Amino acid sequence: MKTLGLIGGTTWVSTVDYYRLINQKVNEKLGGDNSAKILLYSLNFAEIKKLIDDDNWKDVSTRYCMISKKLESAGADCIIFCANTAHIIADDVRKAVNIPLIHIAEETANAIKRNKLKKIGLLGTRYTMESDFYKSILSKCNIETLIPDKDDREFIQHTIFDELGKEIFLPESKARYIEIINKLIQQGAEGVILGCTEIPLLIKQDDCPVPVFDTTMIHANAAVEFVVSN
Repeated sequence: MKTLGLIGGTTWVSTVDYYRLINQKVNEKLGGDNSAKILLYSLNFAEIKKLIDDDNWKDVSTRYCMISKKLESAGADCIIFCANTAHIIADDVRKAVNIPLIHIAEETANAIKRNKLKKIGLLGTRYTMESDFYKSILSKCNIETLIPDKDDREFIQHTIFDELGKEIFLPESKARYIEIINKLIQQGAEGVILGCTEIPLLIKQDDCPVPVFDTTMIHANAAVEFVVSN
């Protein structure tokens, strides 16, 4: 079995889900007492959030590259960021290490292609929604991306950092998320990407009339396929 190198802590709440899902799915595939071989580097989110708030992606990249090299040296066979937004600097990490990085947006795009959808709504941090790393990958697959309006983006940003990442799940916030999703559907979205690994803790498929793409689940599944493959 291959060894996963996880970079988590962004936030620890969703990192717990990664650890649980990966181990559960490895056991489902291999049975018995099998679980995943994982090296986990858990960041102090406060340090990373300050860099992101300052738009200091250079230092975010430097830190992720350093950690990825440590995981590679420790025996990791691939790198997994337990977050969506960090993939803004994924290409830098790919250049810094000699092992693959399993990219959350690429895996999500593959899942949408399998569902034959052409127009998708994207929810996530403001950085994820407003940057190009998701949109460009989806565009290469002939998938058009829709994002919420500015007020809704600011609301999502607030709830991710001030609620979901602190294990606060409010019914009124859930109701607003569903309203935002319905607006995207009215604009033509055939499905919705839950493009922050905390959002699936609040929003489930049963809440939406169109397919929901849980990026935590998609990413964990890709990690499991990697570790059990020959």
